[in-house]
Amino acid sequence: MYVPSDFKVKDEATAYDIIKEHSFATLISGHDGIPFATHLPLMLNKENAYLYGHFARSNPQWKDIQNQTVLAIFHGPHCYISPSWYETNQAVPTWNYVTVHVYGEVELLQDENELMDSLHQMVLKYEATDSSYRLQDVEADLLSGMNKGVQGFKIKISKIEGKAKLSQNHSFQRQELVINQLEKIANTDEQQIASLMKANFKK
Repeated sequence: MYVPSDFKVKDEATAYDIIKEHSFATLISGHDGIPFATHLPLMLNKENAYLYGHFARSNPQWKDIQNQTVLAIFHGPHCYISPSWYETNQAVPTWNYVTVHVYGEVELLQDENELMDSLHQMVLKYEATDSSYRLQDVEADLLSGMNKGVQGFKIKISKIEGKAKLSQNHSFQRQELVINQLEKIANTDEQQIASLMKANFKK
């Protein structure tokens, strides 16, 4: 990933936070000689050394992914930045965004207990704290049958790149103008980018 120094996420903990908060990722590998992508949730686990996930068995991507070095892209908030917000209109539009790229080698899960543990962790993450649903309450035969329809995997993380493009290459005055405009927009992404810009602004 192209990461100018102004936009580089230098703190590993920040990159891990982005992965956890925006865990629905794009997983890219080689399949039949061309890039192949699947969109799926990935769970950070084993003291941040692995990402866990699972494919539908009908998805051909898993069939030749073992031992491949793959790329998982975690998409954080993003939004359009209008030059009309600046102190001058002699500028061009841009886009602010946050993303993390994770590289690593894939190992297919053969141990059903390891697969079940990763599925339990995923349900715990996404179910509301007051939800009545628990995966362990599902009948064993039904769960076993459903597990046969998925292929679990883990990615041993070898490299993490984080990028936060938050107008750092503009003056503080212009950054403040952008923040003020973003805070007027009700959309979640604009609000999150404004918040991140303010946090970065204070550093």
